Amino acid sequence: MIIRLNIYGQNDNTNDKSRDSKIKITITIGDKVLTAMLNDNPTTRDFISLLPLTLTLDDYAGTEKVIKLSKKLSVKNSPSGSDPSVGDIAYYSPWGNLAFFYNDFGYSNGLIILGKIDSDMEVFKKHSGTVKVRIDLIN
Repeated sequence: MIIRLNIYGQNDNTNDKSRDSKIKITITIGDKVLTAMLNDNPTTRDFISLLPLTLTLDDYAGTEKVIKLSKKLSVKNSPSGSDPSVGDIAYYSPWGNLAFFYNDFGYSNGLIILGKIDSDMEVFKKHSGTVKVRIDLIN
């Protein structure tokens, strides 16, 4: 069975409330657990197929924590670029990087927003170098 999600996480069958689905993840950094709501797009669905993940993120330009994923994600139906803000989770398609923005940044070609962290981003700022994270899908 395939349940198709829209951007609000509702399935296409609005008469069946028991199948109400949201694309949510947790990001664990040490003893701190952040939550995020993911967008519904082909890139995000491809990313979700990799979960759960334990990653060591590197700092990039004092703006984001990044890591090159083990495989390139789909960019089908993606915008040509995006203007990320604090809390955005994004995929930078030219390099195959997953990025967590803890500072604001400008428009970048090839950047696809996957979702938004709805928790305090200070934990990313506290780690000036690398940081180990665990990403899990919330059922």
